[in-house]
Order: sequence, then C-alpha cells, then structure tokens
Amino acid sequence: MNLESKRNHYQKRLTKLQAVLTHEDSQWPCEIIDMSLHGCLLRFKHTWEQQNIESLYTLTIQAPEISAIIMNLSISHVIDNEAGFKCEHIDIDKSALLQHLLGEDSDSNKLLARELIELTHPV
Repeated sequence: MNLESKRNHYQKRLTKLQAVLTHEDSQWPCEIIDMSLHGCLLRFKHTWEQQNIESLYTLTIQAPEISAIIMNLSISHVIDNEAGFKCEHIDIDKSALLQHLLGEDSDSNKLLARELIELTHPV
C-alpha cells in the first residue's frame, strides 16, 4: 500500500492545530496532516526516528478556546518525516471534542458518529 492510499484512510485535515508528540522524556512538535478518531498522520520537521515501535506515544493537541485533546497512539508506519499512528486510547469526553473539531471540516458527520460508537463499544 503506497503513502497516498494510506493517507486516504484518514478522514479529516486539521492543519491549524498545535500538536506535540511525546514518549518518555522526548517531545516532537509536529503538524497534523490527516486525522480521524482511529488515528492520525503526522509530519515532523526532520526525518522522524522511531524510539520504540512497541511503545505508546502521547499526542497532545491544542486549539484556541478548547482544553487539550490527548490521545495515546501506537506507530503504524514511518516514511521520512511523516508517521502514521493508530489511536489506542482517547478519553470519551475528548473524543466528543475531537469529533466536534473534525465535524467542522467535514460533511460526513454520520461517519464520525459511527467511528465514535465503534471506539466506545468494541465488538
């Protein structure tokens, strides 16, 4: 699967948010290229070197006039300075806030609602 098709798995584009990825004592400011309730694609200033592929990372997203959204992520893939992550955990209140932010950029609120239900009621 090429990078373009992987990018298509993510539902929304959130480019104006501030985001920082952390792992243990390390922090990486990053740009959110694509995001959904299932994961995100991030771009880093330099080639991103994986710290530990088995570890969970924490993404903190800041937007004006809202509290921080915190997601626990696992690595999906890394290509140069872009890395795809799978969302392993997000607080239910924060997922609703993320859904609201994603919904402002989207016509597919039904898809977002379905993703939220899937995340809160695993099969």
